[in-house]
Amino acid sequence: YVPSQADIAVFEAIAAPPPADLFHALRWYNHIKSYEKQKASLPGVKKALGKYGPADVEDTTGVATDSKDDDDIDLFGSDDEEESEEAKKLREERLAQYESKKSKKPAVVAKSSILLDVKPWDDETDMAKLEECVRSIQADGLVWGSSKLVPVGYGIKKLQIQCVVEDDKVGTDMLEERITAFEDYVQSMDVAAFNKI
Repeated sequence: YVPSQADIAVFEAIAAPPPADLFHALRWYNHIKSYEKQKASLPGVKKALGKYGPADVEDTTGVATDSKDDDDIDLFGSDDEEESEEAKKLREERLAQYESKKSKKPAVVAKSSILLDVKPWDDETDMAKLEECVRSIQADGLVWGSSKLVPVGYGIKKLQIQCVVEDDKVGTDMLEERITAFEDYVQSMDVAAFNKI
């Protein structure tokens, strides 16, 4: 399922993409073409095209390898020390440029939008006071948004309130702990929706 050097040998022997009615061959051709930059790193050993088919078939593609040319190709870089010094300097310069650009970039602050359901003890709980208590919670990275009362049943309404938090500074556990601390008004708190911004 992974392209190999055999695929590259066949791909290079084909002059043009196969016609559209040979859709399987065309799909293969486009797939191998997408590995153009990685073709040297694909697994397998590249051989002459005739070595990949049946043993009786003669290779008529004219692909011939010259062992002298292969010896001249240095796949892993030159042993020349001056060149490696230049490459080392260039690499260090580029790393320094990258680090300076990276340090200038402002850090991205991860934020979330949370919808909370705050449930009172009963229908006699002062919901305006309950909301006031919830909004009195202040923290760095916490911004309260809109709210509404949603009927639950038997005349009881729950407070549904929106807030935006910075993920690194405020968590739902902290919010639940601080909201449920108002024991006179709050029975429980649930996270109705949690969305990353």
